[in-house]
Amino acid sequence: MNKLVLEQKELFIAAISANEGTIIKIATFYTNTVDDKDDLIQEIIYQLWKSFDSFNQKSKLSTWIYQVALNVAIYHLKIAKRKPRTVSMEEQTFDMPETVSGDAEERWTVLRNQINDLNLLDRAIILLYLEDKSYEEIAEIVGISITNVGTKLSRIKEKLKKQTQKKL
Repeated sequence: MNKLVLEQKELFIAAISANEGTIIKIATFYTNTVDDKDDLIQEIIYQLWKSFDSFNQKSKLSTWIYQVALNVAIYHLKIAKRKPRTVSMEEQTFDMPETVSGDAEERWTVLRNQINDLNLLDRAIILLYLEDKSYEEIAEIVGISITNVGTKLSRIKEKLKKQTQKKL
């Protein structure tokens, strides 16, 4: 192998290692079973490798990885003709404190279920928001304007708040 290919391979492996949690979280968020999650992780990594040399460094590498991973996940949902309402989130999707009261755990479960009921774009936006991504990063990843991100987040939060209050 020539030196350039080895360097690119090493950079790719480092990028995947640094963003492994993101890839796993997205795969978990958009699948129902462990096998589906594993398949999606493999497909995301494959697509990242295929397009790695086209990364133009106009954005952060983590932003680009998020964008590719979300696009692959959404594409696979559409191909499988899954309804977004049937996609479940596993406990490890978000970091929930180990020690929570029964009331807090119930609220967490209700919130997770409400997020599952969002459409694909809204679910992606709230996932990125919960990952502490800036409005600019969210806009770049999902392909909408920063203003639209703010508007959508406001509406998503209000919808989740109303639905959660109904359930509790």
